Amino acid sequence: MCRRAFFVMVLSLVFTGAARAELVGWWKFDETAGATAADASGNGNDGTLVGTTQWGAIGKIGGALDFDGSSGHVTIPHNSSLAVLNQGDFTIAAWFKLDEMPSENKEVFQQGDAGGTGRTWLFVAADAEIRSFLGGATVPSGFYVEADTWYHAAVVVTEGGGTDNVQIYVNGQPEGAPSPMSMEDSAGGYFIGCHKNLSNFWDGLIDDVRLYNHALTDVEILAVMEGAGSEYPYALGPDPADGALVEATWANLSWRAGDSAVSHDVYLSDNFDDVNEGAEGTFVGNQTATMLVVGFPGFPVPEGLIAGASYYWRVDEVNEADPNSPWKGTVWSFSIPPKTAYAPDPADGAGFVDPNAIFTWTGGYGAKLHTVYLGDNFDDVNNATGGMPLGSPSYDPGALEREKVLYWRVDEFDGFETHKGDIWSFTTPGAVGNPQPINGAVDVQMIETLSWTAAETAASHELYFGADADAVKNATTASPEYVGASALGAESYDPGGLAWDSSYAWRVDEVYPSGTVKGLVWTFATADFILVDDFESYNDIDPPDPNSNRIFDKWIDGFGTLTNGALVGNDLPPYAETSIVHSGAQSMIYRYDNAGKTSEATLTLTRGDWTVEGVTKLSLWLRGNSANAADRIYVALNGTALVYHDDASATQLTGWKQWMIELSEFAIDLTNVNSISIGIGTKNAPSGAGSAGTMYFDDIRLYR
Repeated sequence: MCRRAFFVMVLSLVFTGAARAELVGWWKFDETAGATAADASGNGNDGTLVGTTQWGAIGKIGGALDFDGSSGHVTIPHNSSLAVLNQGDFTIAAWFKLDEMPSENKEVFQQGDAGGTGRTWLFVAADAEIRSFLGGATVPSGFYVEADTWYHAAVVVTEGGGTDNVQIYVNGQPEGAPSPMSMEDSAGGYFIGCHKNLSNFWDGLIDDVRLYNHALTDVEILAVMEGAGSEYPYALGPDPADGALVEATWANLSWRAGDSAVSHDVYLSDNFDDVNEGAEGTFVGNQTATMLVVGFPGFPVPEGLIAGASYYWRVDEVNEADPNSPWKGTVWSFSIPPKTAYAPDPADGAGFVDPNAIFTWTGGYGAKLHTVYLGDNFDDVNNATGGMPLGSPSYDPGALEREKVLYWRVDEFDGFETHKGDIWSFTTPGAVGNPQPINGAVDVQMIETLSWTAAETAASHELYFGADADAVKNATTASPEYVGASALGAESYDPGGLAWDSSYAWRVDEVYPSGTVKGLVWTFATADFILVDDFESYNDIDPPDPNSNRIFDKWIDGFGTLTNGALVGNDLPPYAETSIVHSGAQSMIYRYDNAGKTSEATLTLTRGDWTVEGVTKLSLWLRGNSANAADRIYVALNGTALVYHDDASATQLTGWKQWMIELSEFAIDLTNVNSISIGIGTKNAPSGAGSAGTMYFDDIRLYR
């Protein structure tokens, strides 16, 4: 999660008495016994527990109700206070967590009579996408859940011109596009945890279900997610909104006071960390007002806000009578657009740009006119003057030549002065390109070999490589970054051992009979781990094709044996798992059957020294299923050095779990590790009764 997203998660809203009156149904599931789910809204819309449900689960906000996936649900009778479908705007919101990935739709909140009109206000589809079904059509979110993970979802309906717009929020953020549709009410009751036809039962936890008869704002949704409805002491509702662009050299900052606030400590700076830590020079002062002017003489930043700068601010709520005061606030930000052009399309460093592309950009702050310069020589474009001004931030260069490295610049005129733009670059089809690792790649391994695709008519290449991108950009054949020349057909370079967690840049110039064309600068960063296997390299190509790299040809399992119950991969493509993954696009599906056997899959390693770079830990991610037979899991090195998972029933762990193992636990010579095995059961001691199930493994790495 990015830093700003982390801080916005703590944002909340204190609902006033009037706002709380719009909460028409609120099922907190904080009870510990009984068959009634009380309505905390005060409207008397209590629910009745049916089937197998269980109180006492730990929820996101207090307790939660545990649904068994086969019969458990809550019914709520139809009531005029809940009949919001024909009353304009409304919102349904809930916290939920699935025990297992769904194989069918799983209902959170539904309404209707069996066989009659029904509306699935909030559900998780069989493919794990959060959706709504209102007005006879499905509203997708594009957000997919994982098992054993809490999610907050809200469905917000706003009335407009005979149709309604439906927007889904997940974890406080809008997901997918608003969907227009026509609503019709249903006289049926309401169901939490199942479909009105008593199917699609929820398997897992549901908490804090709320129904409002108005459309919640973005800030209110964040508040609901944090459990608003009782006192909340933090400042919230920043204006300008967090992350906003302010096209002015001053700003009026305002916020909503926390529920207990008497005064407010305000911090402001152009440095996030300084504001977050309350560093010297960031404290503006304590005040009772919930607004602050900045950017004028006599106020903070008296010289005015600077174009192109970002500013960070924080409000701590103060009440000297409360021992919990002050309440440290979220760090919010706003930015002043630069006076130069920005956000170019084609983007800086873009490869193989359409020769018929129309160039666009975002005009600089206050820009009235734009002048574009374009060419195949950096210095010419950098030094160009006297271009024809344009009235809009768009430029048609005409048809571009193939196999070109091109540079462009946009100068902005604001009515008083011209602001020279940055130099952006791109290539057209046929030029040198396809860098591997890709430009901007991260987590690159330290044994990476660089490669590229030659330009269509180039005669040879000149390669530059180094740790400083600017030095590589400006390097000549006399510079230390110059690696040397290479012939056509030799489009690769082994830089040797790269450094741990470091940044690099490289450039390939193409040599033609008429001269040398300078290439773009590509960058990448190495990882802070050594990769053992991330399962991304395996494909669905069958032998005898020399490109075949099937997962079960590398991870040798028990296929064709009577003593090994492991089977990795799928019988038909895709051979690797592509739906249930921890990261990337693939993981390893691992089926086991330990009836008179022990299951084990083994990968032969090509890099055997597990002491390089000072690594001390082996990490792998695993995912089981509560329906699996309970059994232990182990990792073996060189076939005999074993470490067992601490949980003797690790096969039943749900959701992705990281297993971190100290390499010293294997008690072997770590400079010569030639294989790694993942086993289920007790090695060399099969159980007569046996056990069976399906596991998933991903991202096997070595860390310091």
